Amino acid sequence: MLKTQLYNTNEAGTDEAGRGCLAGPVTAAAIILPANFKNEILNDSKLLTEKKRLLLKPILETKAITYGVAHIQPKEIDEINILNASILAMHKAIDQLQHAPEFIIVDGNRFKPYKKIPHECIIKGDQKYMSIAAASVLAKTYRDFYMEELHKEYPMYNWKKNKGYPTKEHREAIRKYGITKYHRKSFKQLPEQLSLKL
Repeated sequence: MLKTQLYNTNEAGTDEAGRGCLAGPVTAAAIILPANFKNEILNDSKLLTEKKRLLLKPILETKAITYGVAHIQPKEIDEINILNASILAMHKAIDQLQHAPEFIIVDGNRFKPYKKIPHECIIKGDQKYMSIAAASVLAKTYRDFYMEELHKEYPMYNWKKNKGYPTKEHREAIRKYGITKYHRKSFKQLPEQLSLKL
């Protein structure tokens, strides 16, 4: 069972989705849940089916005290690297909260201070705390919708299914059609990219 809060404060959880993708944005969400919030299904988005994530999305949006979602695009990911882009996405998601949190809990082990608000990084936090799990669900669902829209422009990559992750099918499409403006040029798109034919 997930814990509601790390500390008994006005606490925001934040997490990102899409870090390991070859195409599309990295997306983060931040959310403040009521102290008495409970949900039997809620967990790390990676452990939930798409059906359960889509069921949770409107519940979280309705029950949240406030939430925010932000995308950082491939061009910026290439300029500042994926770690910095992930942290920037989390900062931009926190920017959108209607009430500033007193404390921020972050999934993972890397974060940069946001304004002067104290924070704590928690490994596998999305499997321990409701607000981080909720942020992971929102980040994942919003990013999936975004990739489904991009799929309409470039259906040959099948982003509606692979969401930009490096599946065999996605890599084969890159080999056949090349990369698009939505691909991350700083990422190794094909396994043999770094090998030289002598």
